[in-house]
Amino acid sequence: MMKVIILAGGLPSTLIEEDEKLPKPMAEIGGRPLLWHIMKQYAHYGHTDFVICTGYKGEIIKDYFMNFYIYQSDITVDLQTNEVKIHRKQTEDWKVSVIDTGRDSSVLKRLCMAGDYTEGEPVLVAYGDCLSDIDIEQLVRQHESSGAIATLAVAHPTGRNEILALNADGCYRGVEHAELHYEPDAWVNGCSMVLEPKAFEILRQAERTRTGGSVLDCLAMSGSVATYRHAGFWSPVETIRDKVWLEGLWSKGLAPWKVWED
Repeated sequence: MMKVIILAGGLPSTLIEEDEKLPKPMAEIGGRPLLWHIMKQYAHYGHTDFVICTGYKGEIIKDYFMNFYIYQSDITVDLQTNEVKIHRKQTEDWKVSVIDTGRDSSVLKRLCMAGDYTEGEPVLVAYGDCLSDIDIEQLVRQHESSGAIATLAVAHPTGRNEILALNADGCYRGVEHAELHYEPDAWVNGCSMVLEPKAFEILRQAERTRTGGSVLDCLAMSGSVATYRHAGFWSPVETIRDKVWLEGLWSKGLAPWKVWED
């Protein structure tokens, strides 16, 4: 089992009404936050220890997990004594660390801060606003056989995504541009990756020296970044249209990312 770092600290969601701003990972599909869907996917593959990097309104995410046990159960409250009795417990066997990584922090800084919770072991990293049916077991297996300091899941673009430049052997070279691409050999960041402990050393050095750039560029300059090519379902959740489409799939029982059993 690996720890899973989830990047959930970005700016407000554009998926909901202006007066109901939430962190985007808390926008709901099927009555559950995106975070829950992502965590269920990783838990399906045995990864149940999560480190959630928060920023904008991180207290909403903290409150969700502080009260998760009660939210999932039936309760009786004695209003005279404030005694709470739990009935029909329905919870998850997860361990969740919620850390404040700053409202305006870069992904690089957030990962550096999350690295303090990884105990020097390889970790999985997920973005908190993407859904997919990536086979996490296959991703980890390919990473372990690659010898790379990082392995990034890549997917075909769904719209205006940054196209990644890959070597002939599939290793990451950099970002080409951010135009619409429909060629079968175009690949974008699939929002899941595996990082070795050495990757955090490189990222901390880049943060200290402010030699910066993206996380992937920092890692590619100092070691090999392998890729796992995912040809299945992948969708960033960026617009109301995305949310409506995903809600429709969920309500019809056709959600490809639901790899777990109820």
